[in-house]
Amino acid sequence: MTNPLKDEIRALIEAEGPISVGRYMALCLGHPRHGYYVTRDPFGAGGDFITAPEISQMFGELIGLWAVACWQQMGEPSSFRLVELGPGRGTLMADALRAARLVPAFGAAMRLHLVEMSPVLRRRQAETLKDQAPQWHDRIEDVPEGPAIVVANEFFDALPVDQFVRGPTGWHERRVGLDVTGSLVFGLDPRPFRPIEAFAAGFPRPAEGDLLERMESGPARALAARLAAQGGTALALDYGHARSGFGDTLQAMKDHRFTDPLAEPGEADLTAHVDFAALADMARVAGARAFGPLTQGDFLRRLGVEARAATLMRSASEAQKAAIGSALTRLTGAGTGEMGTLFKVLALAAPTFGPPPAFAPEEEFAT
Repeated sequence: MTNPLKDEIRALIEAEGPISVGRYMALCLGHPRHGYYVTRDPFGAGGDFITAPEISQMFGELIGLWAVACWQQMGEPSSFRLVELGPGRGTLMADALRAARLVPAFGAAMRLHLVEMSPVLRRRQAETLKDQAPQWHDRIEDVPEGPAIVVANEFFDALPVDQFVRGPTGWHERRVGLDVTGSLVFGLDPRPFRPIEAFAAGFPRPAEGDLLERMESGPARALAARLAAQGGTALALDYGHARSGFGDTLQAMKDHRFTDPLAEPGEADLTAHVDFAALADMARVAGARAFGPLTQGDFLRRLGVEARAATLMRSASEAQKAAIGSALTRLTGAGTGEMGTLFKVLALAAPTFGPPPAFAPEEEFAT
């Protein structure tokens, strides 16, 4: 089977030389004709992966109540932006807004904005959220001004990352090139990459062979700068590590299985673990406060997920009770295939905003 994106990337490398891992990721995910997110709905059992909102309604409902509590903490402004970055099928937001109906004034003040690059997913979101009159944007910078409550579930893991490997005399960028057969392969730029030294200073002392990843900073900085200037708070839920460290976390997922990231450009989802310490530092440099990260299990338990599960079970059949219990374990558990500890939750806030709901004052991020 031909792969037009692979042919384009091969031609690009032949013309310009090896490209960065971040550029390769950006092409695979966002190419305007052949990009992974541009051409398909990747969610659910029939797609390549399942996210927390697809596992249980409880996830989105609790985030909806979290957003209501944030709005109240903001002083109940008469108009604000409710923003979701990478809304998937719209499942999380639909569940969140259903729960938020408990406070009608929240819905009356809210204007819904979705940051989404995929025309396929925009159509799904329009169907799911047709009663909410959402507005779509390509970037967070395009959302109209005003105080905002922002939700980003599994958004930052899909941002491109550049990779660097420690050599005897410095860091060398890992790049994607071609071997003698024309196949895509990883390699190292022989020249030390000096600009990464300042970023690497926030990591442990490196040993030769250590690999460092640097996430694209633009969206995080833009989000934090907006909160700092216009008010509000944001919630980032993703899989990753709480403290900066070394290691190759780039991975490709297709049909719910891991695959070679270079094998099928545009046909598999490419992600990397989120470095929450680096994300928090980006936000703080841009003027926002950062709280956490908490594990997803702790965050959901603080919001009352166990009580919500018990309520749902009261009127459920035995099969439904088993499904609710299984979903609760998957969202909050620490076992293999469970999300409770692998996934983390970081809150960002305007300088005048206190600890967001579920976060304690002492949990403000400190380097």
